[in-house]
Amino acid sequence: MVRLLVSNTRVIKVNNEDMKAVYLVLLFFVVNLPVRAAGTGDSLEFKKANELIESTRKKFAPDKRTALFAAEFTVTSPLAVHVETTEPDAVLHLKRLFTDAGLSILIKEHILPDSDLHGLIYGLANLSVCNNRVRPEQSAELVTQVLLGTPVIILKKERGYYLVRTPDQYLSWIEDNAVAAMDKFAFDSWKQENKVVFTADYGHAFEEPSFDATRVSDLVAGNILVLKGKAGKFYRVIYPDGRTGYVPVKQCRPYSKWAGRKDPDPSQIINTAKMMTGVPYLWGGTSVKGVDCSGFTKTSYFLNGIILARDASQQALYGEKIDIYENDSLSVTKCLKNLLPGDLLFFGTRRADRSDRVTHTAIYIGKGEFIQSSGMVRISSLVRSSPLYDTYHSPGLLSARRILTAIGTEGITRVREHSLYQNISN
Repeated sequence: MVRLLVSNTRVIKVNNEDMKAVYLVLLFFVVNLPVRAAGTGDSLEFKKANELIESTRKKFAPDKRTALFAAEFTVTSPLAVHVETTEPDAVLHLKRLFTDAGLSILIKEHILPDSDLHGLIYGLANLSVCNNRVRPEQSAELVTQVLLGTPVIILKKERGYYLVRTPDQYLSWIEDNAVAAMDKFAFDSWKQENKVVFTADYGHAFEEPSFDATRVSDLVAGNILVLKGKAGKFYRVIYPDGRTGYVPVKQCRPYSKWAGRKDPDPSQIINTAKMMTGVPYLWGGTSVKGVDCSGFTKTSYFLNGIILARDASQQALYGEKIDIYENDSLSVTKCLKNLLPGDLLFFGTRRADRSDRVTHTAIYIGKGEFIQSSGMVRISSLVRSSPLYDTYHSPGLLSARRILTAIGTEGITRVREHSLYQNISN
């Protein structure tokens, strides 16, 4: 969305969509053209306005992967700035800053979710695994995935795609036919329905209660479906788009028991992680069909009822920090002493100013070994003498976080306590 420039117009565009590593980056395009005598501002005014916009972005949308703040200036007369954001308070803050700075700038806000959605701002993932991209097009980078039955907030629609916010707060674009959109009443009603969770690695739903019947779709671990009855050894289920099917009882678990169980212990996390051994690495993947490094750790916890942040650099911010350093250097001895199974390990580059750049994550399983998605899900070791020693990742261990003692704190949420899932079943 670039405006046509005319001789007396200046435009600053802030675009908040980019690749995953710098996902939804704020991008400035500044065009300075001659302004007639009746112009509406000077370079100092623009400079000050840009500074205030940037400070607002840093305050309310510091992580472009989870919050959108885009601003577009059109300098005619009067001067106006068009702001699109997921953070309403950011607009109020920017207005105050402009007023305090004596800037006569009209702010036209576009708060998401978009009013053009007419209240259909809730959605449920409708495919076993939905692909979420950085831009609304098939050729765009895959940045994450959501599983069948995952609730999302729909923010706007563009070119056959929805911009959605997933339960981990991640922003991404998903094809509109992969999501069943609904209003608040329908969504609240859905929350109250009895559900089942598909717990087998992989399987199918059938049109009739028989393995010989026509398939409705494939299913993967973590899929959630509305339960409408039972026929022999099959549950009768309903998809978000209204399709019906039958799934084997032995491959499912009632949602109330799945989400209502006690917090997982280390063995449950490790067993789930090992279940995915050999699953191929897939950039953006978060299912047993394929996982990236953080998708693997996230899925290992989600299948045990815990929602983690999406990316490794985000996951590294939460949980109890574990001491693995001696005299400011990585100590394998301390790792062996202090780490416990289920802890998350974070790898990357350590900078001179200690602003670590996290690029990889894994789950510690004990005795110096960890399980990771690198090429495929596999077990590696921190111990140099081990045949499983990872010569690429192990030397770059930056930090470790204990998740299991921090469940319920920021960034580590029980499914049953999440606002999009709570009261999903009685």
